[in-house]
Amino acid sequence: MEQTRADEAYFSPGESILRKLRGLLGSARSSVDLCLFTVSDDRLTQGIIEAHQRGVTVRLITDNDKRHDEGSDIASIARAGIQVRMDEGEEHMHHKFALFDAECLATGSYNWTRGATTNFENLLVTWSPVAVGMFSEEFEALWKRMKRLH
Repeated sequence: MEQTRADEAYFSPGESILRKLRGLLGSARSSVDLCLFTVSDDRLTQGIIEAHQRGVTVRLITDNDKRHDEGSDIASIARAGIQVRMDEGEEHMHHKFALFDAECLATGSYNWTRGATTNFENLLVTWSPVAVGMFSEEFEALWKRMKRLH
């Protein structure tokens, strides 16, 4: 399969990353797989829940310790009916990547937190079948390994 779209890079401070992620969540048609250290930006949480409500299959892997942070949206995401899994051990699930419709990868240092728009952060968006495939394999391996949030 040939790559049909050019890779894109976004940087903060600023809201360009936030806008891009909201757009990707809003345009997802079949699946969104999220592997994120934490989620506490209500604007992104809203996009995640809206995708789920449109019938998109949404799965989230996150860090077990971060769900207890003040402002964490993990519980509200799970209450919305979205499948959530998390690590069980001492190590942190520190990834920050998302897969959209199994054809687009968004990854970088960007934390899905409100404060990230004021930090120096980055996001790479690629439609490379090779990159999407490698991150999809990692997601599936982690999904099998992680504990389901009750």
